[in-house]
Amino acid sequence: MGIKSGLPRYELYLYTAVLSGALVWAASWIFQASSENVSRQTFRESVKPGWYYFGRKMDVADFEWVMWFSTFRNHILFAFAGHVIFAKIFTLLAPKHRSLIFCVYGGLAVLITMGWTFMALILSHCIILYSVALIKIKWMCFAAGLANLASIKLEPYNSWQEKLVTGSFDLQDILFYGGCGFTIMRCMSFALENCEKKDGNYTFCDLMKYNFYLPFFFFGPIMTFDKYHAQVNNATLTRKEREMWKITTKAILHLSVILSVDAFFHYLYILTIPSDMKLVTKLSDWCLAGLAYFNLVYDWLKAAVMFGVINTVATLDHLDPPQPPKCITMLYVFAETHFDRGINDWLCKYVYDYIGGNHDQIFKELLATISTFAITTLWLGPCELVYIWSFFNCFGLNFELWVAKLFSIPPFSTMEGFMGDAMSRRIRGLFNAANFWAIVLYNILSLNSLEFAKMVGRRLIFKGFPLSTISVLLVTYCGVQLIKEYERQQAMLEDVQQIKPIDDGKEKAE
Repeated sequence: MGIKSGLPRYELYLYTAVLSGALVWAASWIFQASSENVSRQTFRESVKPGWYYFGRKMDVADFEWVMWFSTFRNHILFAFAGHVIFAKIFTLLAPKHRSLIFCVYGGLAVLITMGWTFMALILSHCIILYSVALIKIKWMCFAAGLANLASIKLEPYNSWQEKLVTGSFDLQDILFYGGCGFTIMRCMSFALENCEKKDGNYTFCDLMKYNFYLPFFFFGPIMTFDKYHAQVNNATLTRKEREMWKITTKAILHLSVILSVDAFFHYLYILTIPSDMKLVTKLSDWCLAGLAYFNLVYDWLKAAVMFGVINTVATLDHLDPPQPPKCITMLYVFAETHFDRGINDWLCKYVYDYIGGNHDQIFKELLATISTFAITTLWLGPCELVYIWSFFNCFGLNFELWVAKLFSIPPFSTMEGFMGDAMSRRIRGLFNAANFWAIVLYNILSLNSLEFAKMVGRRLIFKGFPLSTISVLLVTYCGVQLIKEYERQQAMLEDVQQIKPIDDGKEKAE
């Protein structure tokens, strides 16, 4: 069954050609800036020898990417390989006790990696929040959890706890804050789910099994306790149709992405260029727009690879973990903007949806978003840049609701009713294109710097007006229309797949 496009065929070809041409054009400017300025002092610090035979150096400005595929590579491969083998053997021997096996292996791995003082610190957080969970009062669970989270995010308490962990190696800081932070969020989920349990309480052993599942321990994502508890205690272990093929395909895809990003960093120094503001001021408007866009795409790729690898291991353990983040290119509304779907699911369940309800009331939505971003600010670590990022993203989320409310009342709703579908789609596409660049500008704050974000905004909105502003919005408009068409076709495919089994059943009955 073919699916007819909502867009005329000529529009699809036109939008694809414009978008592809603009990306190549912007990339050519970045390539030129990367090649001509490699001898600058800023580049010497973060552009290191790469492909010798091709005469290309590599951008290594992102310590996190370098850490994942150099220092941490051997550690994670060894730990995950051991987990998969260990878990598979004991899952076959004792499927009813696999959650305990995961816990024992994870606990031993954490103890060997970080030492007994770190383990004692983690257990102290767990004991405190478990004790509060027994009271079964939600606000007390939240207060205790946020106090514990503040203790590793605010001075002098975080430095005091960090000094308790003896020893020193390259990954200690990252593993320390990752392990502590995700432990506290998991303990809060356990406590809040225990409040919902009508008969009795979950045991401390249940919390330990939940917290010390190694693939999620240091880097997430977070599965809420109710989902993890139900899935890991399911003794009926079956694979979905073609599940192993899908797992293999995803593993190959992740490897391909890693190699592609590695090649990309040899030609486009998108991370180093924004750190040299003297150079940035000399770049064209298209080069700046491309830098902002490619930085967000790269950050999404990094999150997708990291969570994709972890989720592959979790899927092998018969779990259904939170999915990797939605591609930044597909985001034109603030409501779907998140890079960690596990944290997003946690916040939505316990804060955003709990307070905001169905999200159609302005004041409840405002309270829900402020509460959500207040906790997010604490999770990220309070500082000026995080405050600015939280404020603008909170404003963007609410502004979407205000605009939707405004255009749902007469005379705007009446005017749209008289328009054809094509005209309505185009007008909405223009608003979505502007919204996309608001998302880009607000989020490069956390990826690059406040100065770079201000420079991009000033050049594209003020100095570049009207030529650069209209050109960039036109290209973004083409991208938004293609994305909407893709989403429409995916929705139709899902509808067809839901209807087809019913039709097959009728045919068999006949």
